[in-house]
Amino acid sequence: MKKVVVHTDGGCHGNPGPGGWAAIMRCGGRTKEITGAEKSTTNNRMELSAAIEALKTLREPCEVEIWTDSSYLSKGYMEWMPKWKSNGWRRREGKKWKPVLNLDLWQELDALGSEHRIKFHWLRGHSGHQLNERCDMLVQQAIDDLLTTK
Repeated sequence: MKKVVVHTDGGCHGNPGPGGWAAIMRCGGRTKEITGAEKSTTNNRMELSAAIEALKTLREPCEVEIWTDSSYLSKGYMEWMPKWKSNGWRRREGKKWKPVLNLDLWQELDALGSEHRIKFHWLRGHSGHQLNERCDMLVQQAIDDLLTTK
């Protein structure tokens, strides 16, 4: 099984607002950068989109390490999602059960993840990690490109 290391980031100008996502993928000495943007979205949706879009590029089952500065993404996938699934994709809020936020993206990530062996790693954002800083720059560039191409 090939090993792929992915660094992701997502963000918005305003939340919600115009947003972008980026992923840097490394496998066997090769590096690929992918980005995207949406006119009106949230930070969390962009964080999820970065991981989803990275997984969509894989052509075969892989061992995937995803590095992110989003605890929402890393904890969501590794800790919360199994509970959500067993509860019919619902989360407890106080005494009430509510639908999981960003359900469409979580379900897409779950489906894509079932094809691979995935492990998420959290790292502190804006702490000088080279690939995290590069992802952040690519996110800002994707948002800027979206805003300047009206």
